[in-house]
Amino acid sequence: MKKENQRNFCIATCMLLAFLLWTVAIQFVDVQAIGPQESSVGFATINQFVHNLTGVHMSLYTITDWLGLVPLMFVMGFGTLGLIQWIKRKHLLKVDYSILVLGGFYIVVMAAFVLFEVLVINYRPVLINGILEASYPSSTTMLVMCVMPTAIMQFDTRIKNDVLKRCVTYAITAFIVFMVIGRLVSGVHWFTDIIGGALLSTGLVLMYRAIISLEVK
Repeated sequence: MKKENQRNFCIATCMLLAFLLWTVAIQFVDVQAIGPQESSVGFATINQFVHNLTGVHMSLYTITDWLGLVPLMFVMGFGTLGLIQWIKRKHLLKVDYSILVLGGFYIVVMAAFVLFEVLVINYRPVLINGILEASYPSSTTMLVMCVMPTAIMQFDTRIKNDVLKRCVTYAITAFIVFMVIGRLVSGVHWFTDIIGGALLSTGLVLMYRAIISLEVK
């Protein structure tokens, strides 16, 4: 294994470990009942400060909620690409290695989403349609920061025109930044939810990058 690949795996593992430690810390550090219906959250002082600073903007929440469909469209697109390759090449293992790994990556992301819907770490700082919903980690942040960076990696190998490739990369990066900031500023997540989503996503994406680098050319 090349040193660069070893480093990629090491960084990915460290990020996932950081997410785990962050999640545990939220359960024990400065836990206070500052949420709706006396729901508790860790790092309450900083969470309350950031929430008071940003306020609640439901219009921005609605916009980012709808834009959350964009990553799902990318998932469907790459899934369709893999299916077409499978049909044409008549064997699953003849599908592009990076697409096969991407499919596994999507399954892991979905599993994480389901896990934290069942294993509730904390609830949102606001009620959504009168309902107290799970909030950690920010699922929209996780979805965007998992799907869109891996899309950039896919386009980087599939788009031959350098100018178009840069434009696509800049556009996707701007979308990621808008969505993450938008979810924080909208006030529907605690600050720690966003950090948790970012840590988990970064770890998973780096792990994906390390695994696709193992492909023998």
